[in-house]
Amino acid sequence: MKLQNKRKWAIIRQYMVGWCLAFIFLSIVRGEGTEELGSVQFELGKAIWVSLIGGVIFGAISGYAQILTEKHGYKKMSLQGLLAARLGYVILFLWTIVSLAYWIFGDEISYLEFAFEPGSFAIYFYIVVVDGLMFALRQVQLYFGGDNLWQLFRGKFYTPREVERIFMFLDLQSSTTHAERLGHIQYSKLIQDCFNDLGIVAENDAEIYQYVGDEAILTWKLEEGIKYQNCLKSFFNFKQQLATKQDYYHRQYGCLPHFKAGLHAGVVTMTEVGKFKKEIAFHGDTINTAARIQSQCNALGQELLISSLLKQDLETNTFHFEQMGSIPLKGKEAPLILYAVSPS
Repeated sequence: MKLQNKRKWAIIRQYMVGWCLAFIFLSIVRGEGTEELGSVQFELGKAIWVSLIGGVIFGAISGYAQILTEKHGYKKMSLQGLLAARLGYVILFLWTIVSLAYWIFGDEISYLEFAFEPGSFAIYFYIVVVDGLMFALRQVQLYFGGDNLWQLFRGKFYTPREVERIFMFLDLQSSTTHAERLGHIQYSKLIQDCFNDLGIVAENDAEIYQYVGDEAILTWKLEEGIKYQNCLKSFFNFKQQLATKQDYYHRQYGCLPHFKAGLHAGVVTMTEVGKFKKEIAFHGDTINTAARIQSQCNALGQELLISSLLKQDLETNTFHFEQMGSIPLKGKEAPLILYAVSPS
């Protein structure tokens, strides 16, 4: 719950800062060296204070609207539908701003006269554009995951650098059987629904690095993945999320999807790659080892396997660890001690 609230607060904070800066910029442009045509007249200093207060209030409203959109809208609506819904929200948003401004400043004129004063269209257009830009920026942030967009702006990934990371390779069990039984379209819808439900791992500070067919690759900064045993809890929280929707999955696809996963931790290189399609990429043996660990799930009859290197950093009071012995992994010279993980 704390992690979920942390994520929500981060979204609201982003919108608060964005709207404060947008309103301050508008106040400076309209108040410094220009003459206001409308009936509302106040000095630049007061305008900035109003911008700060209004930015916090409306930023909180916009941030909460974005949280609701991500929680309910992304699973049911196309991007075009989301944009249409956002336009409806902006109209309501504008009406709220105008009504509040009229309540504060509109003593001597009617509401309609106040709403359509000279110069008001430019302000409305500005607010629509700002909201659209912040919405678009949030979509880009979701594509990059975590705080990677901000780090990309700062040039953190231009030069390759080493970081300590945990990786999880998460793969759908019996994927070939599901594909043959359902057909390509229904199978794709199944994967789509599963990966929508995978969004619950954000509550455990997980970043979804890549989707590869019916496989997802999750990653954590080492300290965040170890903390609260997030890297393990994310798997079982995802499993529980699927279980709570078993009626839906049985009705739509005639099955309850099950996933198997392998985890490993170590040093990888993190960098920006690509010219016309950029991506933040990780390179290193740690990723290959995590993939090889996941490939042993079927052979060992386990749903979650981790390396001994990761296990030694994790607490043992929440989960049960069963040593599976030294397992030879493809491409590795020496065998690796693996542990099966289950709830205590």
